[in-house]
Amino acid sequence: MQVNKVLVVAVHPDDETLGCGGTLLKHKANGDEIHWLIATDIAELEGIDKSVVDERNTEIKEVEKLYSFNSVYKLGLSTTKVDEYHISELITKISSVVNEIKPNIIYLPFKGDVHSDHKYIFDAAYSCTKSFRYPFVKKIYMMEALSETEFSLSTKEDSFVPNVFVDISEYMDRKIEAMKIYEGEMGSHPFPRSERNIKALATYRGATAGCEYAESFMLIKEVG
Repeated sequence: MQVNKVLVVAVHPDDETLGCGGTLLKHKANGDEIHWLIATDIAELEGIDKSVVDERNTEIKEVEKLYSFNSVYKLGLSTTKVDEYHISELITKISSVVNEIKPNIIYLPFKGDVHSDHKYIFDAAYSCTKSFRYPFVKKIYMMEALSETEFSLSTKEDSFVPNVFVDISEYMDRKIEAMKIYEGEMGSHPFPRSERNIKALATYRGATAGCEYAESFMLIKEVG
């Protein structure tokens, strides 16, 4: 049985769980390697209280343990300020991680997400999937993240139109458990990142896929 090497590119900590938490747990249960790249970070140098920074680092360690990630990489980019970096710098940073892991499956943020950080990281990360430079990459998916993807423009070019569905019924509770680690990112309905809405989206995607809960993706490249 082939062991997949999976890389999820999370623009911010929690994107990995919102976008493909159940799928990552399923990969792990199937014996695949799972690797986590966190693009942005918060720091005291940006005027953020040390206690907040320490809490975020603790959350990341707890999430890492819950998923049993094979590796975690932090690019340390300033959150909400990714547009201030030159695209070549972003590509260089992401490329070094991709070349070290050599994943055959990559999960990326949706190119139309409303958050500018997501747009820039998608562009840079997708540049790190060219077949003549990264021949080991065989499947590339875009994932949907509540509070970002559903607010994209409702045009044909910018809408999230899933064509891959993964049954995560066995892993839904652990996905919620992972999200609850990020206490400051969760809220009550109708806030998008609430337990109710996370389950509602998974229920809706599950109805399309014929299961109780599912995560959905846009497959943008597959090399057979």
